[in-house]
Amino acid sequence: MRLDHVSYAAGPDGLDATAARLAEQLGTRTITGGVHPTFGTQNRLIPLADRRYLEIVAALDHPAADQAPFGQAVRARTESGGGWLGWVVSVDDLTPYEQRLGRPRTQAHRVWPDGFKLTWEQIGVSGLMNDPQLPFFLHWTSAPEHHPSQAGPPAATLASLDIAGDPRFVSAWLGEPEDDPLGDVKVDWSAPNGQSGLRSVTFVTDTGEVTI
Repeated sequence: MRLDHVSYAAGPDGLDATAARLAEQLGTRTITGGVHPTFGTQNRLIPLADRRYLEIVAALDHPAADQAPFGQAVRARTESGGGWLGWVVSVDDLTPYEQRLGRPRTQAHRVWPDGFKLTWEQIGVSGLMNDPQLPFFLHWTSAPEHHPSQAGPPAATLASLDIAGDPRFVSAWLGEPEDDPLGDVKVDWSAPNGQSGLRSVTFVTDTGEVTI
């Protein structure tokens, strides 16, 4: 298991403006990621080191955004002002998580602007709405060279997450040790104070640390 990417929901000013603002903070530019047809969302990307990336995502004016859990979560976060949506871990095999969590995997895909279909399987997206401290799990079925982190040079290294939540509960969900759930990425825990979920992410850039 490893941290794969972090997702940031666009604010009311839209996807392009939000993406440009984050890119400026990291001293880089974003890449057009394309459309999630079954989610009713679209995104822009910032490739990071260590096969990770930052996703900036927005809901489309499409019925799928009102029906799919991910589209619903994105729209709700945007309507509340935008900001960090969640964190996602990748695994080599989803079967143990299906068995342990008692839920089936779903198939997902995104279409790049050039028409390429990026594919993966996932479990746990509904948690973005029900319990934002929890990540969801994915397994990439597209070849490694098509991972979104390979779409451009890495802008930064993701160093740590600050999550408002219960470390014991999240670690049990992950099936990983409480004191080191993500290995090379540090996790700092804080009290929810009414709202759980990802509060901030710290990156290491060529000019120093940047916390968003």
